[in-house]
Amino acid sequence: MGGNLPKDPVMLLSFVNTQLRDNYSSLEEFCASFDCSEEALAEKLWDIQYRYDATGNQFISS
Repeated sequence: MGGNLPKDPVMLLSFVNTQLRDNYSSLEEFCASFDCSEEALAEKLWDIQYRYDATGNQFISS
C-alpha cells in the first residue's frame, strides 16, 4: 500500500473515510492519488470488518 497511509487499521479507516468525504468522489480516485491498490486497502480494512460502500463513498461496518 501507499507509503503515506497509516499502518494501524483503525487509523487507516478514519483517514480514508475522511479523505473520501472531503476530497475524493470514489475509492478509485483516492487510490490513484495515494498510489495504493483498491484490493489491498479493502483487504486491510476487511480485517477489522469494514467494507467499501460505493453508494455512500465510505467504508462501513459489515
